Amino acid sequence: MPERRPNILVVEDDAALREALADTLELAGHAVVVAPDGEAALAALARGNVDMVLSDVQMPGLDGHELLRRVKALRPGIPFILMTAYGQIERAVEAMKDGAADYLAKPFEPDRLLAVVARYLPAPGLAGSAELIAEDDRMRALLAIADRVAGTDATVLLTGESGVGKEVVARYLHEHSARRSGPFVAVNCAAIPENLVESTLFGHEKGAFTGAASAYTGKFEQAQGGTLLLDEVSEIPLHVQAKLLRVLQEKAVERLGARSPTPLDVRVLAASNRDLAAWVREGRFREDLYYRLNVFPIDIPPLRARRDDILPLARHFLRLHAGLVGRDGFSLSAAAGTELSNHDWPGNIRELSNVVQRAMILAAGSRIDPEHLMLPRRPQAAPVAERDAEPEARPGQIKDMEKTMILDTLRRLQGSRKRTAEALGISERTLRYKLQKYREDGELEEDCGL
Repeated sequence: MPERRPNILVVEDDAALREALADTLELAGHAVVVAPDGEAALAALARGNVDMVLSDVQMPGLDGHELLRRVKALRPGIPFILMTAYGQIERAVEAMKDGAADYLAKPFEPDRLLAVVARYLPAPGLAGSAELIAEDDRMRALLAIADRVAGTDATVLLTGESGVGKEVVARYLHEHSARRSGPFVAVNCAAIPENLVESTLFGHEKGAFTGAASAYTGKFEQAQGGTLLLDEVSEIPLHVQAKLLRVLQEKAVERLGARSPTPLDVRVLAASNRDLAAWVREGRFREDLYYRLNVFPIDIPPLRARRDDILPLARHFLRLHAGLVGRDGFSLSAAAGTELSNHDWPGNIRELSNVVQRAMILAAGSRIDPEHLMLPRRPQAAPVAERDAEPEARPGQIKDMEKTMILDTLRRLQGSRKRTAEALGISERTLRYKLQKYREDGELEEDCGL
């Protein structure tokens, strides 16, 4: 049975705006909890089942900035998005240094709200089910391997492109293990502010650092007796990787500010869409940690390499999203099925889920036709003579083009590394690494302002 959808806590003192925000999010398929002020928000957070906070800044009593600090002390890893007037954007940007994931400048369109929310929450139904659809021969072979390793306590490293279903495979391993009655805790390491990674994973005691108003049980302790998935494990900072290695070796965790370690009974799974072996060679990931995690590697093929899974997955999403669009009984026409099967799916299963949901909304009846899918058309191939006339890009040229794109984007966004990384689709750590390399190679002046 699929798990609940992630809950978004909307904190807004204006009743009409609060209702409008809740309606927009619910119509898009999200589950929503509302609070009229900061104190009510903290009470809702204490009751649990909150996966994201969307808060106004200007509120009587506890304002958005103070609420951010308190929420981050209680739940460091939770995405927190601020809504602010244009005149307060500078303060909102400063708040991002305190752990806010993003901010929305009022007034904003519903599409902008949904885009920001989607950036920090998984697509509904994608990672919330342990159901693993495997009709393609490659996935059947992978499933047979997963069945064998599931019954052990071996550490598994799941690799594959973004959106292939690494968390779904992780949940499958948990549900078919002796730990199935214990908790399954998944943490997206890329979504945690760098200064809070250690506290989020390992926990902290009250007063361990400024803002630690109460003790916090880290993800390792939350997973006691069950399974912990470290998603996007490549994004853990190097200094935290050293402590992670020690925790894995000693099977014990020491909270920040604690005097003694806590024994652990946790199976660890890790996932990444990076080439970790290459990152080890580049000094961006610890070699000893890589081998500790890579006990049993499982590489999940992209959707374009397992085309026999496309239509079964699409039909699965037709059933799954029926409650979100308020109708059921959908079916795919033969032409729509052909288009789905022939598409290359660069976004993999996540993209397929979104395309199916969009088609269900657009279809007037219960049949999905090609025009409802709105798939991008493949570009026409250039004539052979024209292609032959184009010079092939050399590695040095590609490197120069990449550097130009990075520096131009950084200048356009007034030196904001966070916004630049988002615009380029890379992590902030990757951006910092690239800029440092440019400086070391003499390709970037120290006083250039970047």
